[in-house]
Amino acid sequence: KLAERAGADAVIAEGGESGGHVGDLSTMALVPQVCDAVKIPVVAAGGIGDGRGIAAALMLGAIGVQVGTRFLVAKECTVHQNYKNRVLKAKDIDTIATGKRLGHPVRALKTAFTRDLAAKEYDASVTDEDFEKLGVGALRKAAKEGDEKHGSFLCGQIAGLVKKEQPAAEIIREMFGEAEKLLGGADQWVK
Repeated sequence: KLAERAGADAVIAEGGESGGHVGDLSTMALVPQVCDAVKIPVVAAGGIGDGRGIAAALMLGAIGVQVGTRFLVAKECTVHQNYKNRVLKAKDIDTIATGKRLGHPVRALKTAFTRDLAAKEYDASVTDEDFEKLGVGALRKAAKEGDEKHGSFLCGQIAGLVKKEQPAAEIIREMFGEAEKLLGGADQWVK
């Protein structure tokens, strides 16, 4: 509502399934509530990586989607190949959110780095400042250097559905083609 009052043309409602900085509400719960709360267009994000996610977002009231994790493996994406490979190998349970202690949790792939971070999350001997310092530069280490030991591979829960590296245009055509097919047959479910 604040963004709308400030003059925003649209707002992105991003659920906690997304990669990077996340909140608690899932996309499925968040999007319709945001759509009901504002008069400006709503773009859905978080956990959207195929046509099913697009169709669901549109049915929840969004006018479009924002997709991140699926494009990490786009041919045009310049993240390190190790990053792409980790996304391609990910399963449904391979992400973790850390940083809740500081009020800004971040979702990334489970690695030795993120497991160590999770272990220190509520360790009383680790100060907030020290905990914050643990993550400094970790995204760069993953994205630019492909450092699988010290890097933070930000990634959404949708990673388990990402199976191949493709050109971005092909990803878009595939996703929207699937969404169109699903939405075109939606009347079979409502009689």
